[in-house]
Amino acid sequence: MVQATTTVSEPTILLSLVSKLNLLTFNSGSQNQDSSSRYCPFGPSCLYLGGFGALRKQNRLRVVGSLGLGGSGSEHEVSYRRVLDDFNRFIRFNCMGTEWIGLGSIGVGFGRVDDDGLGGDGNVGLDDGIEGKVGGSKGPKRVLILMSDTGGGHRSSAEAIKAAFHEEFGDEYQVFVTDLWSEHTPWPFNQLPKSYNFLVKHGPLWKVTYYGSAPRVIHQCNFAATSTFIAREVAKGLMKYKPDIIISVHPLMQHIPLRILRAKGLLKKIVFTTVVTDLSTCHPTWFHKLVTRCYCPSNEVARRATKAGLQPSQIRVYGLPVRPSFIKPVRPKDELRKELGMDEYLPAVLLMGGGEGMGPLEATARALGEALYDEKLGEPIGQLLVICGRNKKLANKLQLVNWKVPVQVKGFVTKMEECMGACDCIITKAGPGTIAEAMIRGLPIILNDYIAGQEAGNVPYVVENGLGKFSKLPKEIANIVAQWFGPKAHELEIMSQNALKLARPNAVFQIVHDLHELVRRRSYDPEYCAPT
Repeated sequence: MVQATTTVSEPTILLSLVSKLNLLTFNSGSQNQDSSSRYCPFGPSCLYLGGFGALRKQNRLRVVGSLGLGGSGSEHEVSYRRVLDDFNRFIRFNCMGTEWIGLGSIGVGFGRVDDDGLGGDGNVGLDDGIEGKVGGSKGPKRVLILMSDTGGGHRSSAEAIKAAFHEEFGDEYQVFVTDLWSEHTPWPFNQLPKSYNFLVKHGPLWKVTYYGSAPRVIHQCNFAATSTFIAREVAKGLMKYKPDIIISVHPLMQHIPLRILRAKGLLKKIVFTTVVTDLSTCHPTWFHKLVTRCYCPSNEVARRATKAGLQPSQIRVYGLPVRPSFIKPVRPKDELRKELGMDEYLPAVLLMGGGEGMGPLEATARALGEALYDEKLGEPIGQLLVICGRNKKLANKLQLVNWKVPVQVKGFVTKMEECMGACDCIITKAGPGTIAEAMIRGLPIILNDYIAGQEAGNVPYVVENGLGKFSKLPKEIANIVAQWFGPKAHELEIMSQNALKLARPNAVFQIVHDLHELVRRRSYDPEYCAPT
């Protein structure tokens, strides 16, 4: 009977809470603060949660992210505390077993809002003493790279940076790569990679998610609200690694860690940087004004960073970080082809579908098998290397086909630089990492697909810079390759030269050397690495 009574009463508490919030929020008997002040302009009886507040600056209303409660009198504060007590009771009842950070990020008082939307003191409900647990470590400097397996490009960039640190500085740095959302947040936030894969497979859903979260007011509110539930777990992750440098290679890895660092005064102790891994179009969440550096792969991304409010001193345009193995001199094509079981003399096309072997690989491979065979001469004019990734079913199916031309089918490969070095052109979706690697190897590119949003701009980037072509039709793609291996061989050569000119093979080394310099200067002058 006790359980039944409690279960029935809690929804009543929630309804009562909502009524109280409505009453408090829309109380018209309060006066607004002067526009020159830094208080909530909706009046002292305003509740703003998760960043949905506003301030008036230079005669225009600016929506910012903050967590707090407006209120200028003790009578209001008592009412607010009563409401929050009811809310806490509801949360405890419905979320038992979940580790919460409490409502330390919801302040009662004047609701001061700062320009960056982090709130007056940036309080995210963290334990005291975190300052001594991160940054300033003795011995080797510690680098923490934040990424998430939402697509393969983020991990590839993280591993490239880690390898470059090892090659350039050896034991001077310890580098750790962590999937922040999967490893350091509670459910359901730790399901981010799975959610991303689902959304990408359902294009319209991904478009709504990507473009719907682009406005600053939307994503700042989301981050502010989310930090209420995951800040403590994320802070524990930072304490675990005790980093001197934090590098984000994912658009969702800036805002909440920076809230934590700011809350405890660690922005001057830890170098926080962003490495943008989108080549052209990129989501606004990549950019945060409090980063020490934002490394951009192209001038287009740098322009977007400037538009987002970053200063020239924060922005560096070095290129996209790729594995250091791509920087090393490539072995002769015939040698690589022999090692891969290919014909040593026929021109070759590399067909890829990403790590999961996605896209119309089978249809394109079959079309190439027909187009690269000259019926008049009765012999092949080219050969095919297919990378199926983790799609073992597709790999087995293609290996059973009776091909007219030489075809090599591979599963997941780790030495992509050798596969590219053995070929003369590449067919792939518009992933930025693959495009950057192909440019370094001087491979003309045929793009056969792209993910809406972050990869959409990569298509004009390739086509307009004379690096390749775009088509989703397998037969059309096959005809382009057949032309390149025949009467339009000169076009293939021109595109190859264009790719080499635009390539930035040393980007990853430039990034790690700049980071090394930032750490070195910080040891003499902590203000040098502090965001301005």
